[in-house]
Amino acid sequence: MTFTLYPAIDLKDGACVRLLRGEMDAATVFNTDPGAQARAFHEMGFTHLHVVDLNGAFAGEPVNKAAVESILKSTPAPVQLGGGIRTRAQIDAWLEAGISRVILGTIALRDPQLVKDAARALPGRIVVGIDAKDGMVAVEGWAETSDMRATELAKAFEGCGVAAIVATDIGRDGLKTGVNVPFTADLANTVSIPVIASGGVKSVDDIRALKASGAPIAGTILGRALYDGDIVASEAIGVAG
Repeated sequence: MTFTLYPAIDLKDGACVRLLRGEMDAATVFNTDPGAQARAFHEMGFTHLHVVDLNGAFAGEPVNKAAVESILKSTPAPVQLGGGIRTRAQIDAWLEAGISRVILGTIALRDPQLVKDAARALPGRIVVGIDAKDGMVAVEGWAETSDMRATELAKAFEGCGVAAIVATDIGRDGLKTGVNVPFTADLANTVSIPVIASGGVKSVDDIRALKASGAPIAGTILGRALYDGDIVASEAIGVAG
């Protein structure tokens, strides 16, 4: 299986930021020009981008539209986008705008049928975002923890055309404490849908650990460690293969 690296651009108030554990008031601004950041990642050799509208995740509707459009104009890389996408109309609008894949998180728990219908109608274009705290699904921009296990939610989307699952351990997100390999591997071994690891990646050793887990993990998202320089793009790309 190909192991894909997804540098992350998290958008808050039009700027590229990183949060600690998903807390909006714990944001560090890394770049005020999202388009320039997207271009920089492309020049580093990354072939995909992971973008999150953080304001949208809390508002329940897209907020950073201008910033996303700037990113799309600045890179030829396929962009997957999440954050506040809760309706079929919003899904269609983003795909028409040039987004490659939309990530559905909160709505995957609240209205799984909408996600399944979209995945069947748009094969390869729908990604399910499963954000978990201690193995339980968190929603509404991580503000609430549900009583459903991440593996249980993942299994609900088998066989409907979902392109991937982005699995985030929110207890580690933005902290550079190391990716949660057992959580990600368990999820990847539970479903046939490709699983992308997210949260806590601190070095290329995390990429090695994910690949060495024996589970069919499809890739990982790179955040704060990449911005801080703890991960060098060329080395990461080499290790990912």
